[in-house]
Amino acid sequence: MRHAQIVRVAFTYIGTVVGAGFASGQEILQFFTRYGSLATLTIALSTLFFIWIGIQLMLMAHDLRAESYEDLNKVLFGEHIGKWISLFMMVVLFGITTVMLAGAGTVFEEQLHLSYTTGLIVTLLLSYFILTRGIKAIMTVNSIVVPIMLLFSVVIVVYTWHSPASGNWLRISSDDSLLSIWFAPFLYTAFNLAMAQAVLVPMGGAIRDRSILYWGGLLGGAGIGLLLLAAHYALSAQMPGIAQFEIPMGNIMTKLGYLPQVAYLLVIYGEIFTTFIGDAYGLSMQLQQRIKVPPKLILISILILSYVISHIGFKTLLSALYPLFGIISVVWLVLMIWRNRRSAL
Repeated sequence: MRHAQIVRVAFTYIGTVVGAGFASGQEILQFFTRYGSLATLTIALSTLFFIWIGIQLMLMAHDLRAESYEDLNKVLFGEHIGKWISLFMMVVLFGITTVMLAGAGTVFEEQLHLSYTTGLIVTLLLSYFILTRGIKAIMTVNSIVVPIMLLFSVVIVVYTWHSPASGNWLRISSDDSLLSIWFAPFLYTAFNLAMAQAVLVPMGGAIRDRSILYWGGLLGGAGIGLLLLAAHYALSAQMPGIAQFEIPMGNIMTKLGYLPQVAYLLVIYGEIFTTFIGDAYGLSMQLQQRIKVPPKLILISILILSYVISHIGFKTLLSALYPLFGIISVVWLVLMIWRNRRSAL
């Protein structure tokens, strides 16, 4: 039972961090593979951050008995600033929730040849069913989706292993500055961990056994690192041509036949779905602390509003918020590191 809980925590951690951008290969290409052979070292650095900060994040939430990420931000930034940081994060989380829903609609439209609206409605109904059952249901969904993603990664690695360019991950060079190369994993980890608060904090607050959170964080962080390395290995073998595609992994999968393409479609939708329910859950928990309204009403309002805005489009607002959120994420990560350094002393 205890080992099963550790695995569920690890899978939830992986599923929360590894979103649609990761599954498509675009995030890995932009933050790691484009920097050549040094990407292997920067992935190792990012993995260490995911393990260390991920564990500390959940343990802090456990000690605080935190219900939402605002409880944690008040400790990190102070009562007043913490509220504003949490409010800003809430806006960005809603933006990403809307984009994830739009992505689900696009998968139904482009891949399944069904209507865009059908994709939205199916995703919303599934989400409501899961979200009304709380954090345990979210953990269960991740326990299903993440193993499929791991299997997908194994297939990609095996395929690349037999490629003539399989050694590119250790050979290719980059013209980018060392500052850009070594800042990329820091920014990538900061952004993803700040986003993952939406699920990791309430999960840390809900699980009473610290050792489960510790080993779950260790296994989850290591798993994220291995997935990063597997994707980087596959993408490097296709460089530089693969960089021109919006969905780099999709280009690789088209060469493997029908069944791998179907598996890839499931992975993409699964990652969109786990990110969507994770962010929606974090938003609902946050709003429950601010607004005295029945939780189901808050959840329905979030889902309906994201449905409406997913038809309008949210790209302009996100393009303005992402750089600012990136900066705040780095500040958040530095404060996490500083706090843990002081605790160690």
